[in-house]
Amino acid sequence: MEQYHLYIVLTRTNSIVSKIIRLVKDDEYTHASISLDKELNRMYSFGRKYTYFPFIGRFKHEYIYQGLYKRCKTLPGVIIELEVTKEQYNRAELLLDQFISNSNLYKYNYMGFVYNLLNLSTRDEYRYLCSEFVYYIINELGIVDLKKSPNLVRPQNLLYINGKIIYKGDLKLIKSFTDYRNGYNPADSILL
Repeated sequence: MEQYHLYIVLTRTNSIVSKIIRLVKDDEYTHASISLDKELNRMYSFGRKYTYFPFIGRFKHEYIYQGLYKRCKTLPGVIIELEVTKEQYNRAELLLDQFISNSNLYKYNYMGFVYNLLNLSTRDEYRYLCSEFVYYIINELGIVDLKKSPNLVRPQNLLYINGKIIYKGDLKLIKSFTDYRNGYNPADSILL
């Protein structure tokens, strides 16, 4: 029987926003993404549009070696594997396709960020925090209900969902040795 998985990727960059979250909330991880594949080739989240300018954020396709991630010498992170049904996986693809097709409508939820730091609820249909977005997807699939306002979900909260941690460490290490053209992936030996 074929198995289906989604991957929650939690990271901590060296950005000012990440440092503020770590200082105020004392969280180990400050950014969340969701990937449709173990290799993180189809990884999505909400974050800055321009690498060096944090004040314009949007829905985006993320890559470990581009954008803000590229500026990080090391990238502390964790990859959580969620086993899902074929129907849940297909639904996740459809939900992500809606975000991709309408990406011009979606923006980063800056007010939600401030409200999150103050522990206040808010909701905007077209604005998301990174963790709010990941939570939206997995909640829509019926995987988890944290019973809190989506804007109050922090990346750290996603560590406690029912999934399997398959990697914890520097994410740059698992991607830097991967050569997909030859079909060899030494990262498989690093994964937990």
